[in-house]
Amino acid sequence: MSEYIVSARKYRPDSFETLIGQDNIAQTLKNSIIRGKLAHAYLFCGPRGVGKTTTARIFAKAINCSNPSPQMDPCGKCESCLSFSEGRSYCIHELDAASNNGVDDIRNLMEQVQIPPQVGKYSVYIIDEVHMLSPAAFNAFLKTLEEPPAHAIFILATTEKHKILPTILSRCQTYDFNRISVPDIVSNLRSIAAKEGVSIDDESLHVIAQKADGAMRDALTIFDQTVAFCGTDVHYADVLRNLNVLDYEFCFSLVNSFLAGDYGTALLTFDDILSKGFNALHFCASLSAHFRNLMVARNGGLDALLELPDSIKSRYSEQASVCSLRFLYDALSATTACEAGYRLAVNPRLHIEFMLMKLSFLCKAPSATAVAAAPAPAAVPSPVAAAPSAVAAAPSAVAAAPDAVAAAPDAVAPAPVAVAPAPAAAPASATPAPAAPSATAPAAATPAPVTTDSPSAATPADPSPSGSPSIQAQEAAGTPAKPRARKTAVRSSLSLASMTSSGETKETAGPSVQSDILPEDDAIKAAWSKIPDDYASSPRLASALRNALLTCETSSGCKEVTFKVSNESQQKWIKENKLHALEGRLQELAGSSKIRLSVGVVPMEDTTLQPYTDNEKAAALMEKNEGVKSLIKTFELETR
Repeated sequence: MSEYIVSARKYRPDSFETLIGQDNIAQTLKNSIIRGKLAHAYLFCGPRGVGKTTTARIFAKAINCSNPSPQMDPCGKCESCLSFSEGRSYCIHELDAASNNGVDDIRNLMEQVQIPPQVGKYSVYIIDEVHMLSPAAFNAFLKTLEEPPAHAIFILATTEKHKILPTILSRCQTYDFNRISVPDIVSNLRSIAAKEGVSIDDESLHVIAQKADGAMRDALTIFDQTVAFCGTDVHYADVLRNLNVLDYEFCFSLVNSFLAGDYGTALLTFDDILSKGFNALHFCASLSAHFRNLMVARNGGLDALLELPDSIKSRYSEQASVCSLRFLYDALSATTACEAGYRLAVNPRLHIEFMLMKLSFLCKAPSATAVAAAPAPAAVPSPVAAAPSAVAAAPSAVAAAPDAVAAAPDAVAPAPVAVAPAPAAAPASATPAPAAPSATAPAAATPAPVTTDSPSAATPADPSPSGSPSIQAQEAAGTPAKPRARKTAVRSSLSLASMTSSGETKETAGPSVQSDILPEDDAIKAAWSKIPDDYASSPRLASALRNALLTCETSSGCKEVTFKVSNESQQKWIKENKLHALEGRLQELAGSSKIRLSVGVVPMEDTTLQPYTDNEKAAALMEKNEGVKSLIKTFELETR
């Protein structure tokens, strides 16, 4: 049986032309060789499997090759190239810093550097995984790295640049290697499959390339594993089963279920995925990536962001065309939030299933209850329905609120509203009536008096301020007088609604206070004692008002009432939010408008410091009791 060589070694690049995905670095190194401007130290850093050590070997062979190509690739036929290929070169040395990371190893290397090359121009030292050197080894390496012999060139390779000392970095030319793109990996795998006689489709190659995560060595290793499992005829389903990768079909099927609002199918699909052994968190990540790809595919100018085969790209475009951008945004938000909270969930499966149900309801049609709850279009007001508006527009009810009228339903009679032109003697500030008022015009457009229950529309208008017929006119016309409750309700003042810290609406003030008599202090205090009961739904405010210190003084013909609360925070909040309502309520309960209310703070009393430590307690005890002091002094007791 012939000796088997893995693809990562068999197809390792041996020239700058065969390097994959590092064209800028290859071109820079070739130009430095052509112009003869070689540095004494290079640092190659980047992710694993992207060609750092391979590039260092090609570069070392090229600068010692006696017959390089015009592109400065090593010929592979000269003594220097052959000796390196056969592992007997004395000009190119490789050192693994992971296993030779001590000071003694570096000192041996420094002694070896002094020996000039036997074949070629330069002695090249490739130190792999250089970040594994100890700090002492780095310090021993500094001087030689800064001023090596003319024939010595150092090439350092590492995957963790941040672990290297800044003094080492400053002495090297740094080259950052990039991850290899999916198309480059697919192209290289396709050529290798053709050389090996392996039949494989593009979908399978893309799965392998994405699984490799930008590392060519990993891609070749996965390719060898796939060929070992499937043979020379590789199918997409076999690759998915071998690599345990979630198929695109699952995500496409789930999105179709979400668009149809079928959460049952979505839950069954998720159960099927779990039964196949897939990790639930990886499933969330795949679903998030699927929604991201849909959002990218929905914009035709972002096709370059989809590293997928053409057949999969077309499927993404088809599904993205039936998804709204809002749905994709909300879905991506839900999946990423599910990923973030997965590890903290007590029941991880329920956590993901709830996310699937939420996604199923994003596109579901609104329910019948939601439609029924929608506001209906405004109907044309009937004469009876227009009565409250007409009452509100009357001159005597300018300050009346609709809820004040609603508070006295028995006072509003279902009477038609007579809309008539405004009288000629109307004040200048009144709104002029239109020339031909319509019967269907809004009541607020033309202020009109509200008629009584009499069916006759020819009743002469009463010149009273209220605009309604007087009681004497009604009795003369044979119409019974209506109660005056409606006027009382309309003339009541607006509700003084205030919001407490918990958000509830407070009581309304009663009718306007008309008395100008100064009340007695006892009457004010009795009225104040009733106010905390109005704020029973806000216990803190009620307690502050009940415990407040009330003082009354007479000044400038008014009663200056001050209530003091316990701290400045309460004072500030009450002054900004409640003081006006409290003053109105106190005037109403005391029956006088000659009350002015203010809020203050109870001054803090001076208190002596209380003893806390044992020494302080003992000192306080000795000050109060001389006997204790003499006892402690006589027996030399400690007070600690």
